[in-house]
Amino acid sequence: MMELNLGIAQISPTLGNLDRNMEIFRKEVEEAVGRGTDLLVFPELGLTGYFLKDMVPSVAQRLDSKLVREIRRASRKVSLVVGLVEESPDFFFYNSVLYVEKGEILHVHRKVYLPTYGIFDEERYLSRGTKIRAFDTRFGRMAMLVCEDAWHPSAVYVASQAGAQILLLPASSPGRGVQKGKKLAISDTWESINRVYASLFMQFCVFVNRVGYEDGINFWGGSEVVTPAGKQLLKAPYFKEASLEVKLDLSDVRRARVASPILGDEDLNLTIQELLYQRQLRENGEPDEDAGD
Repeated sequence: MMELNLGIAQISPTLGNLDRNMEIFRKEVEEAVGRGTDLLVFPELGLTGYFLKDMVPSVAQRLDSKLVREIRRASRKVSLVVGLVEESPDFFFYNSVLYVEKGEILHVHRKVYLPTYGIFDEERYLSRGTKIRAFDTRFGRMAMLVCEDAWHPSAVYVASQAGAQILLLPASSPGRGVQKGKKLAISDTWESINRVYASLFMQFCVFVNRVGYEDGINFWGGSEVVTPAGKQLLKAPYFKEASLEVKLDLSDVRRARVASPILGDEDLNLTIQELLYQRQLRENGEPDEDAGD
């Protein structure tokens, strides 16, 4: 398939209210199916809300739960990216996104970097993910990162080296940094990050952020899709709910990588060698200069 009808659900979930949020989910899916959407992407923790704190165990879902089974059934009509709190069999809780297609969960990404600065306190209530993987879909090879993950370039680099052609970035980014006009400083930062990652790694970047308020804190929306050439293909409004769709020409990835084949020049052995050197330096302070030779 060389084209992908991509849908973005820039929603305003209610904190801790699974029933209401599932109603939003069902409505978005129904409308997406009516539009002929191929893949519909929801924000980070779109089924639960973000500042959950002690509510985490009460909203958490096992991958065999009734709610997840409903998501799987819905994916027979449209492929889905859905954010929720996942409960593992050993009772750990993760900020996870599911990629669900044709009734099956193809991939689960557990958020790796849990922020604990400013207004954030995720690691107090959630466990860290430990893997970054790309995976195959009927639309090509993809990878998923969640919000703070994308503020660590190493995570995007790993996804790229795993073969990702489409990078999915569900987020719950709160508004920060007041500027003149309607924009926030945080929106400028995210838009810069998305352009750089798309053009540097020659992949589509699909950033899906939520809107609404929780405990007086707003989420600014501004979801967007950026092409492998670094051009903004779709932009959602700031601060407002929106259901948008855009057609991706998947051959854009090939064109970008043929025009600038720098990814093929990556030296993983060199990268691993130098990272091991830096780790040894941090741990021991006296690295072996010949390490890795």
